[in-house]
Amino acid sequence: MTQNPTKHTKVLIIGSGPAGYTAAVYAARAMLKPILVHGIEPGGQLTTTTDVENYPGFAEVIQGPWLMDQMKEQAEAVGTEMIQDHIKSVDLKKTPFEAIGDSGQVYTADSIIISTGAQARWLNIESEQKFRGFGVSACATCDGFFFKDKKVAVVGGGNAAVEEAMFLTKFASKVQLIHRRDSLRAEKMLQSKLMANKKIEIIWDSVVEEVIGDNDPKNVKGLKIKNVKTNKIDELKN
Repeated sequence: MTQNPTKHTKVLIIGSGPAGYTAAVYAARAMLKPILVHGIEPGGQLTTTTDVENYPGFAEVIQGPWLMDQMKEQAEAVGTEMIQDHIKSVDLKKTPFEAIGDSGQVYTADSIIISTGAQARWLNIESEQKFRGFGVSACATCDGFFFKDKKVAVVGGGNAAVEEAMFLTKFASKVQLIHRRDSLRAEKMLQSKLMANKKIEIIWDSVVEEVIGDNDPKNVKGLKIKNVKTNKIDELKN
C-alpha cells in the first residue's frame, strides 16, 4: 500500500468547535492557508445543544448544530482546508511540528493550534440519549435558563458537577446533586459553598438508572435512581 505523502501547512488546527473554526477564519484571512483536522463529529459540544441564547449577534434563539454549520461554511469560504481524521500524536520537539492521524497521514506545520475543547461525560444509558436536548443537558451555562423555576438534577461529585449545581441555583427552584459515593471529590472550598447553598440537596451513594419522560412532546419528567449500598430504587420527579 502506498503511504500518503506528508501534508505541510503554515497553520494546522486540531479541533472543530467554535475556537477551531474561529482560528481557521482568522488564519485563512491572513493568507496562511490553514488545514483544520476534525473527527467524525465536527462542531464540538454545540452540536449537541439545541437552543442557544447566549451567542452574540442573535436576538432570537438559534440552534447549536446550525450555528456550527455556519462557522464551518465560513471557514471553508475564506480558504480553510477541512480534513476528517483523528490526530493520535503530536511531536513538538522538532520543527516543523509533526502530527500523525489515525489514517496514517503525516501532517507537518510551522504552527499548531490545539482547540480540542472539552467533552461531556455522559451516563451512557439509553433513556439519557433519548432525551438529550429535551431536558437532558451537559452544559449548565448553555441551558440553565430553560430550567427556570424547575427542579433539576446534576450527576457527579467533582469540581465540574459542583460548579454546575451552584450555577443552576440562579434559575432552578431546587438542585439535587446525585453522587455515587458518600463524599465529594471537589475542592474543599467549592464543597463549603455547595453545603451552604440552601437550594441544593445532595443525594449520596446513588446512581441514575433511568431518565423518565414523555414522548409526545419529548420532555423529562423525572429520574429513577438506585442506592448503591442498599439497592433501593427511588424516583425523583420535577
